[in-house]
Order: sequence, then C-alpha cells, then structure tokens
Amino acid sequence: MKTKILCLSLLLSAMTMSAAKTPKTTIKRIDPTNWYVGMKNPSLQLMVYGNNVTTISEVTTDYPGVSIDSVVRLDSPNYLLLYLNVREAQPGMMTLSMKAGKKTLKTAYELKAREKAGAERRGFDISDVLYLLMPDRFAQGLDHSKPIEGMNPYKEDRSQPSLRHGGDMEGIRQHLDYFTDLGVTALWFTPVLENNSPDTDNGFSTYHGYACTDYYRVDPRFGTNDDYRRLVDDCHKRGLKVVMDMIFNHCGFEHPWVSDMPSKDWINHTEWLRQSGGTSNPEGTSFMQTSYKLTPVLDPYASEFDLSETTEGWFVPTMPDLNQENPHLMRYLIQNSKWWIESVGIDGIRMDTYPYAFRGAMAAWMKELQDEYPNFNTVGETWVTEPAYTAAWQKDSKLSAENSYLKTVMDFSFFDKLSQAKNEETDGWWQGLNRLYNSFVYDYLYPNPSSVLAFIENHDTDRFLGNGRDSLMLKQALAMLLTINRIPQLYYGTEIMMNGTKEITDGNVRQDFPGGFPGDQHNAFTRQGRSTTEQQMFGWLSRLLHWRQGNEVIAKGTQKQFIPFNGIYVIARQYNSKTVLTILNGTTKATIMPVARYKEVIGQTERAKDVLTGRYYSLAGDLQLKPRQSLVLEF
Repeated sequence: MKTKILCLSLLLSAMTMSAAKTPKTTIKRIDPTNWYVGMKNPSLQLMVYGNNVTTISEVTTDYPGVSIDSVVRLDSPNYLLLYLNVREAQPGMMTLSMKAGKKTLKTAYELKAREKAGAERRGFDISDVLYLLMPDRFAQGLDHSKPIEGMNPYKEDRSQPSLRHGGDMEGIRQHLDYFTDLGVTALWFTPVLENNSPDTDNGFSTYHGYACTDYYRVDPRFGTNDDYRRLVDDCHKRGLKVVMDMIFNHCGFEHPWVSDMPSKDWINHTEWLRQSGGTSNPEGTSFMQTSYKLTPVLDPYASEFDLSETTEGWFVPTMPDLNQENPHLMRYLIQNSKWWIESVGIDGIRMDTYPYAFRGAMAAWMKELQDEYPNFNTVGETWVTEPAYTAAWQKDSKLSAENSYLKTVMDFSFFDKLSQAKNEETDGWWQGLNRLYNSFVYDYLYPNPSSVLAFIENHDTDRFLGNGRDSLMLKQALAMLLTINRIPQLYYGTEIMMNGTKEITDGNVRQDFPGGFPGDQHNAFTRQGRSTTEQQMFGWLSRLLHWRQGNEVIAKGTQKQFIPFNGIYVIARQYNSKTVLTILNGTTKATIMPVARYKEVIGQTERAKDVLTGRYYSLAGDLQLKPRQSLVLEF
C-alpha cells in the first residue's frame, strides 16, 4: 500500500514539475494596434506577440463580417500571425478568442471607420515646396521632459553634435506660423518613430531617427502618437501638408525582432547576430555590410555577389537589414504605412534607402498604395547621380522591365551638378551652369519629370554654403530650384543661411535652429531676432515662395532651356500665354544678355517684372547683368 502511495506521489510530483516547466501563454501586444474597415484589400494581418503564443491552437471570433483565413506559426514561439478577412465588417470592437490548452484568452480589437476615402487623400506634387527638418534639432516645447522612463540610457547634450539635443513635436507645433510666413507648403520630418538605442561611448545616438525600434509608436522623446496627430491636424489647418519618413530596408538593433526573430529569414545575414552574441558593436566578428553601391540593382551585367551585397548587406552594424522577400514581414510593413495614413492623416511618404530593399517587394507595396490611395504620393531616396538610373525607378519607366509604381524619385543629378557648378565659372562648354543644362537634357528619360524631387542640400549632405556665406550663388541655386519643372525641397535653415560640412561629423550639418531651444540668445523665428544678413535672405526667399504658391506657370507650364551663352543660363516656363524667365549669370563678371537670342520665348514683350525684387526690366534691348545676378522675369 505504501508503495502505491509513493508511486502516486511521485507521479503527481512529476506532473506538477512538468506543468511548471510549460511556459505560460500570455499576449503582450498586437500589431497593428487597430485597423480600418473599407479597404480595397480586405486581408488584415495581426501580429500577436507574447509568451509562448504558438501554443494557441484555435482562434475564433463571432464579430459580424469577419472571418479568420489562417493562423501562421513562425520559428519563434512568441509570435503568431492571424490573417483575417474584414471585407464585410463594420466599425466596432471585435473580440478574438484564442484557445491555449484548457484556457481561452479573449482579446478586444477595434475596427475603426475611415475619415476619408482613399481617393480623397491627396499627396504633395509640383505645386508644393517641401521643407525638411530634423525634429531633434529644430525646436523644443515648453513642457519637454527628460529622461523618459522605460527608454534605454540616453543624453541630451546640445554641445555634442552626435547626441540628442531635445527637440520635439510640440516645439515644431509652436512654430507653425513660421512656415506659413516663409511660404513653404509641406513639412517633411526625418523619422519620428521610436528609436530606443542607447548612447554609445563614442558619443553616437540615433537622434536622426533611422534605426526604428517600434513601427507603431512615436518616439516618446518627441511626444506621443496623439501629439503627432495633433501636429498634423494643426498643419492642415494652416494649409501645410506633412510627409512622413519611413524605413523598410532596416530597423534598429534594439527592435524586438532582433533579439527574438519571428523567423529565421526575417533578417538578412543573421550569422552576424549569432557571432556577436546579441550586441551591435562586437569585436572580432565579421558581417556583410552593404557596399553602398546601388548600380547592381539595375546593372544588366551585375554579378549575384554584388547584387546581394547591395540589397542584403547591413547598412551599418546598428541597423539590421530586413528581408522584404519574407511575405509576412512585407505585409507587416505595408499595413504599417497604411495605418499611419489612416490614423494620423499624413499627406506623403519619403522612403529611405529605397533601392537597398528588394525591388519586387517594394513595387508590390507601391502598387497596393496606388490602388488604395491613387492621389497620394511617395518619394524614394535613389542616391545615384546619373539621370538614367534615377529615371528607371520612376513609375511606368520604359527603362525597366519591372514597374516600380514609385511616383517620385529624388534628383541627385541636379544636386551633384549644382554642387560642382557653384565653385566654377560658366564657360562655353562644360563648366559651371552648363552642368545643369547637360543634366536636364536627359529629362526625356523620365516618364514624368514634374514628379521628380530636386534639392540643393539635405541632412545627408554638406550645406550648400559649406563653411561660407555666398548669398549670390545661394540665390541662383534657389531661383533655379523653385522655377524648374521639379518638386522642390528645402532644408531647414537655408532661409537664414545656415552652413556647415560633414568633414568631422554629420551633426555639423544638422545644427539646432537658432531660437528653438530654451536659453538661445539668437532667435531666427522672428524678424526682430534675425540678423540683417539673415533677414535679407529670409525676405528674398519668402517673396519667391509666396509668388510660387498657386502659380500655374510653374505647376503646369512647359519648360524650355537655352545652352548657356556668355556665361548666362536661361530657362523658360510657359503656360496659357504667360511666361516666366529664369536668367542666371553664372560668372563672377558683369556680362551682357543678347535679348534677340531668346526671341522665341520673349516674343514682342518689351518690359517684364523681376519677381525677386519687384523691379521692371526692359526687353527692348540687351540686358546687362551683374556678377552672379539672378532674375526671375514674368510677363
């Protein structure tokens, strides 16, 4: 009898120990946090993340109009993917019942009504002027708090160009009138999503935002998701559009996907993670870094090794390279972009490192966005300085066998040629403004040149002024940028002649906007706070920007350019019997413009107004131009 009792006791003990070893199933979060009914694609992927969620054997819901198509278990026990069909669903709170062993976990999930139909979402276009700014470096709100509880260790030290400086969304919101006074029509913020990477010993932090650690959460150092929505709403009230910077190519090292990969192929070249022991800065380990050479993506003779190095190599050790060819990952990212459009009301997307990601997957994303939001716009960063390469990435390009469906590409050729021309005299052949002329001659390669984004500087380049203050050449660059057949993008501080180079650190071209932070002695947000030189440039640019708003000649007109002659470069825009003539003296000497040479665009006009100064010029005879003089004549 005692033996039977002992055996029974041992059996119960073993069962208890076995049960104790079985991890408890819990649900920590579901992405997306909610969804919107009425989408053309009725499929909804829910990423369930928690402890041991793959033990969930059955998922049901009795919500009308919703069916569960499939349940996908990944390599990690902590992720479960649910694919739902919500075609017939109405807005409301849905309950998901998930059976795990003998227990049933019930989770509420909200389906929301859309504020606008997809076709009502209108993106940016050539009628706009985008103003690029870095939230961390622009302005700080009055109630800024630090440190943020729950975030990895970080510092806010404005004396260090590579650390966080403490700008936030409220700081931007408090200065919205500045943008309307200046005359821009759209704001592009560098990424605002959570970047929870700790500061490093060498003074590096992810203040720039390109190492995302949560695709559904605004970085709490900038504010909350509600703060972002409030900022976008207030922008819209002032007629300002908002462009959101997104990154599909990589994530931050502190993203949960890195320490607990959903599947073995979620990240490219995971041998780096195995070797490094989970640290983003290991010693004695090797990993495949991208070559930063984008040509293999389109090169018809590219080797498989070169192509793989470009698209699968990590951008930097702190940014793991995502595998967009994993259909579950790509579905997650596609839904994420649609969620931000619906939940916050953004008016456009700028996609970082566009060609580094797998081309087919990105094209599928663009096609789905186009189908859902036909009037929305996305610009992709395509950093190659040859027009043929850039043009091949634009939607409907005949240069590529595969349609990218990407409406807008970035004109790095314009930036590159201008960067050279600003230090040269315009001669009779190749130097100076001839470089710009010889770049525009290839516009026949673009399916839609008016949907190409041009810029003279951004957060990844030297400031146009370098370490100097040459206002004449800056005015030439801006006069051209704002009148050519392009979507123009400005970089914050250009209007007050901020300068700097990347020679020592990128932070030197990402300096704080003066007046945006407590204790600033210099406040460039107000006329009274700007120096004489700053106010002269601000007033000049503001006059040109306000003139450009609603200007059909610029938004709809044809473009004709003349080969630079006597150092003078002339570009004409014409629409409905109206003409805008941009005239640039590309030399440091006074010169004469023979008006008769441009008779085909001037016609019988004898007098025209320079929109830059308000002065009238006679076109009855030759024009005398001062060194580096810029004219924008309308008639």
